[in-house]
Amino acid sequence: MISTALLGWLGSDQSLMLLLSQNWIWGIALVATVIFCETGLVVLPFLPGDSLLFATGAFLGMSAMSPLVSILLISLAAVAGDSANFAIGRSRVGQYLLKSAWIKPHHLVKTRAYFDRFGGPTVTIGRFVPVVRTIAPFMAGLSGMCPRRFAFFNVMGALVWCGSLIMAGFWLGQVPWIKGHMAWMSIGIVTLSMIPALAHFSPRFKKVQG
Repeated sequence: MISTALLGWLGSDQSLMLLLSQNWIWGIALVATVIFCETGLVVLPFLPGDSLLFATGAFLGMSAMSPLVSILLISLAAVAGDSANFAIGRSRVGQYLLKSAWIKPHHLVKTRAYFDRFGGPTVTIGRFVPVVRTIAPFMAGLSGMCPRRFAFFNVMGALVWCGSLIMAGFWLGQVPWIKGHMAWMSIGIVTLSMIPALAHFSPRFKKVQG
């Protein structure tokens, strides 16, 4: 699976930390691409955004690199992803995806529940909820949300989501115990990253959700 292979790579000798140390532009570009795909492609709600952001911050902390530029670049990718997803929802492609069942019905139900509860701010709040952060911008476009209103919640959500998770990882990445147990941390990140993918593909999980 994409998430398992990607996060498994982080724990190998060719780790993200090594790439960031040698060429941080390529490392951040990789992370930004995954974040864009998760938030911008409505059919990929199982990519490991949360764990990847946290891991990025931890690796930056352990390599003593400033997280500010990385937060800005990855946040821009998250904004671009949601904007693309919003545009898809507003287009005929959105109607086609909806009618052809490319989007899982229980994912739509879950996201609609958030919109019913929070309204427009779901675009921001949903950033912290797997699946919802992928479907929310699509639903916002499909429902005809004002583009300016969407843009406000989109930018705010991207900055808070990316900033908080990267900084959390960054601070923990400087803790001596974590530095000395990088292998265990990598295993934990890989395990966490597998959860959304397993939930997406597991028939048993689908029965529970249904």
